[in-house]
Amino acid sequence: MREKKPDKKFYLVREDVLPEAMKKTIDAKALIDRGKVDSVWEAVQKVDLSRSAFYKYRDTVFPFHTVVKERLITLFIYLEDRSGTLSNLLTTVASTGCNVLTINQTIPLQGRANITLALNVENMEVDIEELLKRVRQLEFVEKVEVLGSGV
Repeated sequence: MREKKPDKKFYLVREDVLPEAMKKTIDAKALIDRGKVDSVWEAVQKVDLSRSAFYKYRDTVFPFHTVVKERLITLFIYLEDRSGTLSNLLTTVASTGCNVLTINQTIPLQGRANITLALNVENMEVDIEELLKRVRQLEFVEKVEVLGSGV
């Protein structure tokens, strides 16, 4: 009787703490997926990575947006308490094609309000990283956290 292998654990890790070989593997996979290269050899050459490192990491590192199978995401956002901030935030989110499912806002305290947004990203026109970038660039946004994704 074969012994059952334990389930693999997954972690969400910030890009800046990944080893360079993992980052380059993600870049090489993106070149292949987008059809910018004709072979693994060409992809690893373009990103200056060894083929052995590529094959070591190719099935273990993925950009966040590729592993989000459900098309829902929940964001927790810290906003400065100023007139029009929620409206501007929602306009930015809507401009990406997201559909806002729920909005929860705390009562502003000490000049800050906390917003929780549940979004349907099924028809989003940009990837999740771009959505987060656009929200973080709003001058009244202090911090954005991805609370999770799921149904």
